Amino acid sequence: MLAAGGTEVRRIPPRSPQANSIAERWVASARREALDWLLVLNERHLRCILKEYVEHYNRARPHRSLHLRPPTGDPTLGDRDAQVMVTTRLGGLLREYSRAAA
Repeated sequence: MLAAGGTEVRRIPPRSPQANSIAERWVASARREALDWLLVLNERHLRCILKEYVEHYNRARPHRSLHLRPPTGDPTLGDRDAQVMVTTRLGGLLREYSRAAA
């Protein structure tokens, strides 16, 4: 079934129980921050939700290991006196904050 969908199955190395921890951490974050709060109607709706969440996760969500910066977002904090702007995703479930350009 996975091969028919174009997914490659990779087995984790023997005797390494933590090899899958990164994927499990991402799935747990996606469930906790998005999927647990929404009623998913069908596969298309699930894909739309996950696409929005991935954008948020990579461009705006702070990551502790990156000193509270997103992986692909703008590393500059902008003018500290500028007005803070809020962008919402998933109907207001996720919020992204940025400083307005001066």
